[in-house]
Amino acid sequence: MDFKLTDEQQMLQDTAARLVRDLYSFEAREQHARTALGFSAEFWAQLGELGLTAVPFAEELGGFGGSGVETMLIMTELGRVLSLEPYLHSVIFAGGLVEQLGSAAQQDALLGGVASAQLQLAVAFEEAQSHYRLNDVETRAQAVEGGFRLSGRKVVVIGGHSAEQILVSARTSGEARDEDGISLFLLDPTAAGVTRRSYSNIDGPKACDLFLDEVVVANDQLLGSVGGALPAIRYQQGRAIAAQCAEALGSMQEACSLTLDYLKTRKQFGSEIGKFQALQHRMVDMRSELEQATSMVILAACVADQDDCAERSRLLASAKFVCSRAGRFISEQAIQLHGGIGMTWEYVLAHHAKRLVMLSHQFGDDDHHLKAYADLLDVA
Repeated sequence: MDFKLTDEQQMLQDTAARLVRDLYSFEAREQHARTALGFSAEFWAQLGELGLTAVPFAEELGGFGGSGVETMLIMTELGRVLSLEPYLHSVIFAGGLVEQLGSAAQQDALLGGVASAQLQLAVAFEEAQSHYRLNDVETRAQAVEGGFRLSGRKVVVIGGHSAEQILVSARTSGEARDEDGISLFLLDPTAAGVTRRSYSNIDGPKACDLFLDEVVVANDQLLGSVGGALPAIRYQQGRAIAAQCAEALGSMQEACSLTLDYLKTRKQFGSEIGKFQALQHRMVDMRSELEQATSMVILAACVADQDDCAERSRLLASAKFVCSRAGRFISEQAIQLHGGIGMTWEYVLAHHAKRLVMLSHQFGDDDHHLKAYADLLDVA
């Protein structure tokens, strides 16, 4: 594939790379992770000031009209430094849902803040029993005068601990796992009846579990039509998967680079271990997996914003599968080639390994997407 960036795309990539290089050292990241916010408010604001959070949105909504390729360039650079900021969940996933389902008034009220990094959103779609099934929703929304009453529990809401607004999927009709009857609501997490239990994930970013006890939301907090949100949630999760694969790619590139540098400097028996043929072969295997993942990330970026269809879903499922397998292989091999130092908390490689494992499970693990790919082949 002859994939060349335009001048504008190259400038975007250079801007993101320079920003993370100047402001996001590993030591700084560890300090940010230990704060109550869990990420750098300064860096988040810088993303907004430079327009990087506005890239995915249409120009008429205050964005730059970027495609999945532009998103890929930003997410890859954020992945290199293990960024803790909620770009994926606030800008790509939640922002995409508002752009697709929101009314003109809702878009005007929300997307300007999201595009400027002055408003953080989160998406609450997972439940304890759902196991990657977006249609498995037991949280209920009962119609009442002037709005809806929500009751239920959402789990692992990435960035939900600090989000000003949370998009919550809830069932307005039907039984659990029905395709129809799922609606999407804009929820104020400080409203009466809402409880957030926050915690840190093992790879750094913070999340929360969301408990809803008869929370009343107004009619204007409904996004889209009643009971018709599932197709949009699936479509926007596809865009998020493409962006997540790009983030994983940046982390894989750093893991390979760290390992190669280590093989060139670590000595045994008076010689750099990188001269040992067995280790060279393992390094080549890592690079082979990285090249395959790179191709799939580019492919996913190119189809992410296409119209929803079986072919798009197949390609995104295959990209997630390949990147998940490649990420685990590269992280495991990198730790093996480093030896004990690869597992130490103070060394960045161990954090790349944890991040890659966690990314492989978000939005569906490799087994889930392999089955999804096979089912879509049957449909075709």
